[in-house]
Amino acid sequence: MSLIFLPLLPGFALMAAPLVASEVWLHIWLDPQWSFALLATLVSTLISVVGALCLSLFIVCGLWPSARWQGYVRRLPVLLAFPHVAFASGFLLLFSDHGWLMRLLPFELPVDKEGVALGIMLAFKETWFLLWFASLQLNQQQLEQQLTIARSLGYGPLHSRLLTLVPQLLPRLGWALVATTAYSLSVVDVAVILGPSNPPTLAVLAWQWMNDSDPLQQAKGMAASLLLLTLLAGLILVGRIVWHWVGARLGQFSGYRSALDIRIFSAGMTTSLAIIGFAAVAILSLWSLADGWFYPALFPNSLSLSGWQLADYDTLLTTLWLALVSSLLGTAIVLLWLEGCPRRFDLWVLLPLILPALPLAAGQYQILLRIEQEGTWQAVTWSHLLWVVPYTLLVLKPAWLRLDPRHALVARTFGWSGWKILWCIKIPLLLRPLLGALAMGFSVSVEQYLPTLYAGAGRFATVTTEAVALSSGGDPQQLAIQALLQIVLPAGMFIFTLQISRLIGHYRQGLR
Repeated sequence: MSLIFLPLLPGFALMAAPLVASEVWLHIWLDPQWSFALLATLVSTLISVVGALCLSLFIVCGLWPSARWQGYVRRLPVLLAFPHVAFASGFLLLFSDHGWLMRLLPFELPVDKEGVALGIMLAFKETWFLLWFASLQLNQQQLEQQLTIARSLGYGPLHSRLLTLVPQLLPRLGWALVATTAYSLSVVDVAVILGPSNPPTLAVLAWQWMNDSDPLQQAKGMAASLLLLTLLAGLILVGRIVWHWVGARLGQFSGYRSALDIRIFSAGMTTSLAIIGFAAVAILSLWSLADGWFYPALFPNSLSLSGWQLADYDTLLTTLWLALVSSLLGTAIVLLWLEGCPRRFDLWVLLPLILPALPLAAGQYQILLRIEQEGTWQAVTWSHLLWVVPYTLLVLKPAWLRLDPRHALVARTFGWSGWKILWCIKIPLLLRPLLGALAMGFSVSVEQYLPTLYAGAGRFATVTTEAVALSSGGDPQQLAIQALLQIVLPAGMFIFTLQISRLIGHYRQGLR
């Protein structure tokens, strides 16, 4: 684990270096792009986080703990497997200036310079993440009992949940909201596809500066990364202040009773989110088969497989084996971590989820340069583990904590060692969660953009790096094909692990 998280140190060192160089901050201040980039970053981040939180609470307050909620939760891993880059590519082909939906409107929308489209897309995508995280916090009988008592006192379906469920759920979503905020602030690949371009968001601007050959520009990039971390700390502080003000007013039984019921609207919202995801896949599929589709035609002139015949499938194979190796190693490492380390250290493992990815990827690259390993497949696999391991831990930890400790206690009375208990008792009981963690780690590895670019030194082309490169290259057909290939990989892994899980449940009824 120390070898994986070693880049945190040079990452912090690279960000701290501009602190002692006042001329770097002066050049940033005089740069005409940074203020507009900062505005676009703040707008897109606020829309993303606030929108995702509101949508999540709206769905939870309308559906929990009904059978429809349980069914929706079971489908969330499949929705989470939808890569950000593929989702952004579908959004681009739907909502851009020459997108399909814009061809239906009789007027043109204003140019998006503030990152509104980026924020809306991230809000939809991060809603699934917050719902999945909320589902892990709501499996408590006490909450259902409190909800039943509130309903028996005459409070309506929505009012009872606002009084009992929301005040207890919001604090538990704290770290998930921090991770969502950090991702929205520092995302590069999605912002390149869907965000404003001139000037871009602050994360993209920092990435462009860091790729410059001028040492001063590189220092400006690191200073911008430090500014992103400062923005994250500031937004967390603002969130704490808002929660202190809102939390004091939630959960107060004033005697007023409202009979408002939003179950129909919440069900409609879940359907709408699914339709948006389906529409993104549909437009990507249509573009991948389009043989000539010019503005303002609503449909292509004809359909053919010529684009698929000309596509580069080497990116698919490269992504496949990188994701397989990274996810297998990440799952094994997390399993050993859960077995051998106290839970109070888990927070340190989750740090990459709440820190900007740009300085961490740059820190990895600095280490690889020192040991002359940049541009190797071992380096790229190692770079992916920094993000695969935390997400795998998030999936596997709840199942690990639900293990009955009496099984291990009985095994120890037979003289079994810790290794034998792990292999013969714990792993068989955790086979299905392990498969889920493996699928999640696989999808996270598929999505990695900055680590692949830096650690691979530009020598490894994956479906993600190719899709981002094609987003500004004027070839929407090949962009759609690479985005679809990015969807196929995690979807195939989730289907495979689901079938294996069902097979295990069929032959081992106790694991159902």
